[in-house]
Amino acid sequence: QVQLVESGGGLVQAGGSLRLSCAASGRTFSNYATGWFRQAPGKDREIVAAISGTGVYAYYAASVKGRFTISRDGAKNAVYLQMNSLKPEDSAVYYCAVGSRWGSSGYGIRNYDYEHWGQGTQVTVSS
Repeated sequence: QVQLVESGGGLVQAGGSLRLSCAASGRTFSNYATGWFRQAPGKDREIVAAISGTGVYAYYAASVKGRFTISRDGAKNAVYLQMNSLKPEDSAVYYCAVGSRWGSSGYGIRNYDYEHWGQGTQVTVSS
């Protein structure tokens, strides 16, 4: 059983930066795809970024491309989301998720591609 814990959220002014961390316990997830999703009040959960188990392949939603960077550290069994140039519309609860169906060299961008989810961390960007 994989347990995921997100951290690093908080309140930041527009233009600022935050670094989210997703730590896994119970099982190594270095061979599995990891995605960062977010959900704002009244909106559906959406993909932000995803990374393959090898870390070679990554995906970014158009709304964050060029501002966010996803990375992973196999030794620490962790995945990170560096968020720069934050905007008020980035405010949401951010979730990390792990999926095994893609093996080590792929990733998914749909909620149902991932079977393990963290509890989420709140990111609030003030204008």
